[in-house]
Amino acid sequence: MEGRGIVAICQYGGEFVTNSDGSLSYSGGEAHALEVGHDILFDDLKSELTSMFNVDVSGMSIKYFLPSNKRTLITISSDKDLQRMVDFTSNALTTEVYIINKVDNRITRSTVADSGISNIGTAENARSGRRRRLNSTNRVTRARVSAVDSDTPNAITNVAGDNVYNFQEKRLFVTENDDNRMISDGFVMPITASSAAPDNARQRIITADNIDERASGSILVDPSTPLFASLVTPDDVVPVISNSSWASIITGVGQEFDNVKDFRSQLCKYAIGRGFIYKFVKNDTTRVTVTCNEETCPWRIHASETSGKQKFVIKKMNNVHTCGGGNGKDGQRKATRQWLTSIIKEKLHVSPQCKPKELAREIYEDFGVALSYSQVWRGREVAQKELYDSMKETYSQLPWFVEKILETNPGSVALLSTSVDSKFRRFFVSFHASLHGFEHGCRPLLFLDKIPLKVTNQFKLLVAASVDGNDAVFPVAFAVVEDENYDSWLWFLMQLKYAVTATRTITFVSNRQKGLDGAVPQAFVDSHHSYSLHHLIEDFKNELRKGPWSSQVKDAMISDFTRAAQACTMEEFNASVESIRNFSAEAAEWVMASKPENWSDAIFKGSRYDHFSTNIVDSLSNWIPAKKEPSVVQMIDAIRDKLAEVMEERRGSCNAWVGTLTPAMEQKLQTEMSKARKLNVLCSSDTVFEVRGNTISVVNIGSWECTCRRWQISGLPCVHAIAVFNRINRSADDYCSRYFRIEFYQSAYSALIHLIPDVGSIDFYSGVSSYPPARRPPGRPRRKRFNHNKTSTVVRLCSRCKAAGHNKATCEAFL
Repeated sequence: MEGRGIVAICQYGGEFVTNSDGSLSYSGGEAHALEVGHDILFDDLKSELTSMFNVDVSGMSIKYFLPSNKRTLITISSDKDLQRMVDFTSNALTTEVYIINKVDNRITRSTVADSGISNIGTAENARSGRRRRLNSTNRVTRARVSAVDSDTPNAITNVAGDNVYNFQEKRLFVTENDDNRMISDGFVMPITASSAAPDNARQRIITADNIDERASGSILVDPSTPLFASLVTPDDVVPVISNSSWASIITGVGQEFDNVKDFRSQLCKYAIGRGFIYKFVKNDTTRVTVTCNEETCPWRIHASETSGKQKFVIKKMNNVHTCGGGNGKDGQRKATRQWLTSIIKEKLHVSPQCKPKELAREIYEDFGVALSYSQVWRGREVAQKELYDSMKETYSQLPWFVEKILETNPGSVALLSTSVDSKFRRFFVSFHASLHGFEHGCRPLLFLDKIPLKVTNQFKLLVAASVDGNDAVFPVAFAVVEDENYDSWLWFLMQLKYAVTATRTITFVSNRQKGLDGAVPQAFVDSHHSYSLHHLIEDFKNELRKGPWSSQVKDAMISDFTRAAQACTMEEFNASVESIRNFSAEAAEWVMASKPENWSDAIFKGSRYDHFSTNIVDSLSNWIPAKKEPSVVQMIDAIRDKLAEVMEERRGSCNAWVGTLTPAMEQKLQTEMSKARKLNVLCSSDTVFEVRGNTISVVNIGSWECTCRRWQISGLPCVHAIAVFNRINRSADDYCSRYFRIEFYQSAYSALIHLIPDVGSIDFYSGVSSYPPARRPPGRPRRKRFNHNKTSTVVRLCSRCKAAGHNKATCEAFL
């Protein structure tokens, strides 16, 4: 079948329809036939489609179905994807290719991502037939700042972040030596958006200076419209949910959350977006079970903690609704205080003096949730307090903290990014000791992940960490951001690119979610990006749940998938995939469509040194005390304190090590040595040897290579190379990667992290009035009358010494 092409039936202009069995069918539009061979390039295909349909397909998605699978659409975005389509569908001779607009693409993807097919649409679709009332004479508008004040020397426009806002950044760098890294105050690295950004990021770009208050799709209402004081549900106002993405915020089994609070928060948004009411069957800190409020509806979801208590994962989900969904007001009883507080905080940023009645009206217009005056008033009080604390910290603590970091730890990199209204957005820090240790003692390997916080969901903590010579986690950089998305990851990686000045080619390992798949190659062009095996296995398990296989068959296919990821040669990789194909051709096609060049050692171009997942970062979550999470300063200082403690401990322990390699690597090498005694070695030349066992391998000690490729991939000599060293009486320690040597381990921890004084003891809030003070409540203050002629008969004794005149806290008696 090599070299044989297929006939692609290209369709455009129609729409997808969900069938009763969950499969998708395409109806309407225009269709053309095109012959696609192995030699065609992706750019040539787009040119042919452009001329066929007379439309520009550069901004569209090209998708197709795998044979016998009408549920999942596969995207064609490169030449390799196009060749895979030809290979996968060569037996069918024809295949259907769909050209989909970006908006339709997002809707299709959210539909396919659900573990089951719901019988209801989103709350927005349910209300799409209602008439929207617009009063043009009373249009409420707000002006957005289109440029930062030109008098401010450090003002820039951050295009890679939220494009609606302009940001003002100040970068301070101090170095120990007078080298090229010395940069004065006011230097700002320009960050620009590119075509690699997701579509939803580009859709947020707004160029107009005056933006309508309801530009997101809400209804404009005359401000003089009377509102009910108890329940705000005006009949002439049609609520329209502005965040339609909430309808797909819950994707199905295997989805992970930071903690139980994060899961409840996302579930609340999901119910509001879908327009239904749910109730709790089980609700505690370790497991949550939720069903639809209708007794006969089968919708159900169950989530619980993982074994390591690091994540909260959806274990079971039946996403089918038979109750017909909501009627426009459903879901309001599950609008939690946390959700309400977050919404009100965003509105108070725009209008700090907004009254509860106005907030209640806007919430009903935007989200279809009717709230009483007292509910909104209490939520406004909580939002004001959190907003006040956050703004005070941004005004006073964080700028002071940045200066102290650079003053006490020269060579560090610290950056505070705020919007023009002084709203906190991002904070980046990388201590000099971490940068020095990564450059001089660690492998060019970085793990990117988010550290789950136990208490707060106000911020997200991103981390880039490496591993030292003893295979222990080595943190390099941290960032506190407002949300985990493509923009935040790209901003973090751009700062990391400047901080890490090493010329080595870095290999990144990530879960490829939240925009990482596009952000890594955007920031580090020449790097290698590996997908986390742990997350890939979870995705593979979700795919297998759709089939009728038994638990034993599923476990066998998961084991084959793991062997395919750890395979060193193409023969081993193909054997593992064929083993999966013997059970299921669809599962094997899913494996081949998941870009194995980014996760299999047989194809991957980078060096992972036998590290396949980001689980090593999970241990960092225990470094932060829960009580310090709400404050950015206290959280970063807790990380600094723990990092200094760990470095000091490892610096002292390595002084007692003897030999050449670190203990962990020495143990791995000894394990391989016990296997090498059974192998036969034949000498071909001074540097080339043939090693025979179950297989025949060729070892070249001059170039440090073996045909099994274990030596090149892991950095440690394989069993075949060790057999050669035993034959010629050489030490295997001399042929190990330099990163595994004790002297490199000592270099990684040679720099010190210094204490930042006065953190927590200085009042940073003095003199700060970033938010108007609370007004005195109306009415005459209650007077407390004292009768000076009345003598007190109550005698209060100290509970410690039983004497009168003081209490236990001030007791100075010696007992």
